[in-house]
Amino acid sequence: MRTEHARPIRLSDYRPPDWLVDTVDLDIALHPTRTRVRSRLRLRPNPQAVGPAAVVLDGDDITPLSVRIDGVPMADSAYLATPDGLTIPQPPAGPFVLEIETEIDPSANTKLMGLYRSSGNYCTQCEAEGFRRITFFPDRPDVMAVYTTRLEADRDEAPVLLGNGNLIEQGDVPGTTRHFAVWHDPFPKPCYLFALVGGRLGARTATFTTMSGRTVALGVYVESGKEERAGYALEALERSMRWDEQAFGREYDLDVFNIVAVADFNMGAMENKGLNIFNDKYILASPETATDADYAHIEAVIAHEYFHNWTGNRITCRDWFQLCLKEGLTVFRDQEFSSDMRSRPVKRIADVRVLRGHQFVEDAGPLAHPVRPDTYREINNFYTATVYEKGAEVVRMLETLLGRERFRAGMDLYFARHDGHAATVEEFVACFAEAAGTDLSQFMLWYAQAGTPELAVTRRHDAQAGTLSLEIAQVLPPTPGQPSKSPMVIPLALGLVGPDGDDLPIRLAGHGPVDRGVLVLTRAAETFVLEGVPAGTVPSLNRGFSAPVKINADLTSDDLRFLAAHDSDPFNRWQAVQTLASELLIENVAVIRAGGAVRHDGGFVHALAAVLADERLAPAYVAQVLSIPSEGDIARDIGRDVDPEAIYLARQALRRALGNDLAPTLRILYDRLRQDGPYSPDAASAGRRALRNVCLDLLAAPGHPAAITLAAAQCAEADNMTDRMAALATLALHDTPQREAALADFFERFRTDPLVIDKWFALQAMIPDPGTLDRVRGLAAHPAFSLANPNRVRALIGSFAQANHTQFNRADGEGYRLVVDTVLALDGVNPQVAARLATAFRSWRALEPTRRAAARAGLERLAGTASLSRDVADIVERSLGER
Repeated sequence: MRTEHARPIRLSDYRPPDWLVDTVDLDIALHPTRTRVRSRLRLRPNPQAVGPAAVVLDGDDITPLSVRIDGVPMADSAYLATPDGLTIPQPPAGPFVLEIETEIDPSANTKLMGLYRSSGNYCTQCEAEGFRRITFFPDRPDVMAVYTTRLEADRDEAPVLLGNGNLIEQGDVPGTTRHFAVWHDPFPKPCYLFALVGGRLGARTATFTTMSGRTVALGVYVESGKEERAGYALEALERSMRWDEQAFGREYDLDVFNIVAVADFNMGAMENKGLNIFNDKYILASPETATDADYAHIEAVIAHEYFHNWTGNRITCRDWFQLCLKEGLTVFRDQEFSSDMRSRPVKRIADVRVLRGHQFVEDAGPLAHPVRPDTYREINNFYTATVYEKGAEVVRMLETLLGRERFRAGMDLYFARHDGHAATVEEFVACFAEAAGTDLSQFMLWYAQAGTPELAVTRRHDAQAGTLSLEIAQVLPPTPGQPSKSPMVIPLALGLVGPDGDDLPIRLAGHGPVDRGVLVLTRAAETFVLEGVPAGTVPSLNRGFSAPVKINADLTSDDLRFLAAHDSDPFNRWQAVQTLASELLIENVAVIRAGGAVRHDGGFVHALAAVLADERLAPAYVAQVLSIPSEGDIARDIGRDVDPEAIYLARQALRRALGNDLAPTLRILYDRLRQDGPYSPDAASAGRRALRNVCLDLLAAPGHPAAITLAAAQCAEADNMTDRMAALATLALHDTPQREAALADFFERFRTDPLVIDKWFALQAMIPDPGTLDRVRGLAAHPAFSLANPNRVRALIGSFAQANHTQFNRADGEGYRLVVDTVLALDGVNPQVAARLATAFRSWRALEPTRRAAARAGLERLAGTASLSRDVADIVERSLGER
């Protein structure tokens, strides 16, 4: 296996590969325990390399059975095989053909990287460094080759054989029970995009006609018997293909596009060229088993992986430091797709909730890193919210700065200039600078500097001159390895809401109208003087969340209530309500810790009532407004000396107050929003269900028996998983007989469906009761639980660690002990999943002293464990490192 104590990899040390690979011919004979892999590589010296060099190929837990150069067997002494690879010290001076034969055991591969078996089916996962577990290869993104793959298997065991590219030949192997298929991908790609699948699978198929008139065969392959549950995924794929043609002019380039769903997968999905492999939770859906959120996630992930065909496959990243170049850009594209398919305001709010809930937390802790890191020890640990979500926000800021037309021109130039290349962030941004004729050198700091910028905004109104001065100072707090920062380019979309509630024109004194209302900050402190501004005008700052920053403005509670009632920007109207709630909750947290009584804010309740009464607002949007800040949101806003128990009590008090004060309106809405027709996952129907279920949850928050009975009835009678799961989640918050009865009934109904049982595990892990720790321990011993299944581990232990703030952060440290025990048990089986669990400690430094000491002890226990994988060791070392 690979060396566990790896040296740091640094961006500054990048050098082009010494050898290039033009073609890769693979002959893979599948067998459960003895899969034979023959690779034939056409290598040539890289003209950019410095002088002749040895051939160094990466490997991980494989042994060469034979090695040949130009058909001649090599003596054992002519090459060196180690746990980390294969080296040929004296290769030919010019191009040559290297043939290597290896044998691997897919059934023993519990790491789920490379080639492994899932529910009896063969599949692969090669990103980031899994191909080296299949055969020896220069496993780096900038080595791009044309692949031809011959797959062979027993026909009964694997009647379906799929590979990258187009199917060019298939047939039986004479005199045997085996058959073969040959796949050819004409587009050069790095080895991390290699994929194969073999097994007994059913499929939903369709055809798609591209904008140039070509016909593409589409297939979604799933476990036999579940084909009907793949229909929505197939429809989402067709919508994604059409949208990418219309929005970005990108046409699909192969004759076939296949998707395969597997039960055991470390990630959500993988964009392998022409053969996407998915965690089945992002493929399988039916009204009885999938929630509206599941349908939305399926659509978004299908789109994301398909969009990678151009932003990730046709143009890949030069090295893993450029990971955001494919992931951040593609997240931006899938967000835009979902916004067009559903509600743009609701999607924007949902995306910002995720950003703040995960990436802002990452930025504020010991695991903070730039969007493009400059060093890493384990690349699997950099598939983070910073790379994905913040990376997408950086691309969105480019669009905000340049405007849609110039942004599209930059994208077109990027596709034209770098198609078929392994590119860098500098090359990507240069396309926009050239297309827009602007200097983006300072903008590059968004890729280089970690942390979330904080803006302090002070207003000064001159009634006589009719001007409003906005004094804005930006600060970027220190992060690990970056104690001081330079000012960032920050596009701040601005609105001015006049005294009558209408938007006013935005004119900069001495300069005229502000283009698209976007103020561009470039210095540590700046003042913008706006003219034609009457008294009583309230600024609406960072509209649409135009920049991923924190804003501390001198807005009063009255200002926020005014914006909540009148702001024409849906995001900032929602934000005004969130800020009011957050300020109230933070105040009450302090009161609870001091032993006082929480404050009731009638003004906040009135603001919510006004939103509920506004019939112009879409139900999905109102549901977002009614969803007050989470415990994690409040902890993040408090920032230090965090007491999760006090936060929970303050939030529950507010929920009870809203449930009591708004009860008549909530019950009217709950009854009015009932849908009696057949279930549909469309956005409008989902929005009505979302609002109805938020109403139910708030009605039940005070614990009134009638509301608990209402939730129990909905759980029992629901004809779709959305309503059933929402009612069960409401019941889970109340220690009543109805809760345990509903949980037992849910398991009996769905005990044969793994994805639904994942929901059952996750929901119980998130119950904020002192008894949940013992409940989780009991569930970990349940016959349906398995450490070998990543989805099950994430559902139970991951949900407990990431979403149950009071019980994971128990003052006695037992929550930390449970997670550390699981990480240690899992590390030898699947270190990648174990490392993801360990990131639950990322905010430990922000806790109050007792919990902080207990969390540190848990991390130190991990750090002191011998033979820790480098995946987990990397997370632990960075978590304990000095700020």
